[in-house]
Amino acid sequence: MGDAGLDTGEVMKILPHRYPFLMVDRVIGFEGENKITAVKCITINEPFFQGHFPGHPVMPGVMQVEAMAQVASLLLFKLTKTTSRIGYFMSADSVKFRKPVFPGDTMFIHAELTKSRGERMAKTKCHCVVNDAVVSEGELMFTFLDK
Repeated sequence: MGDAGLDTGEVMKILPHRYPFLMVDRVIGFEGENKITAVKCITINEPFFQGHFPGHPVMPGVMQVEAMAQVASLLLFKLTKTTSRIGYFMSADSVKFRKPVFPGDTMFIHAELTKSRGERMAKTKCHCVVNDAVVSEGELMFTFLDK
């Protein structure tokens, strides 16, 4: 992985998630070793819209947090230069939901590495943006274990 982005196939080579839980369509790019930007196109076909909410579909906040976690994992795998480990979500702090996300929105997901302890633990600051407005944000911590 260089500073260039990743297409869906390359994302799927790194992340273990699959439909309906893969929340990253592609990586737009990396900024140095510590930042990443990815995108998720939100469509009415997302399975969570069937129940959240009928007649007024809104992307659940927990799915936005999951998208941030997956993007942060992609950044951390770039740093460790291995796909022989799995990143496990340890905590979410200071999570805030600022605006609703609807079908038809394009959500840009940003993650920045803020702390790391070797190749075993890392903390990231993340946020999601739709139409130039932050819709959600939080600080996420991960641990990496061998598969």
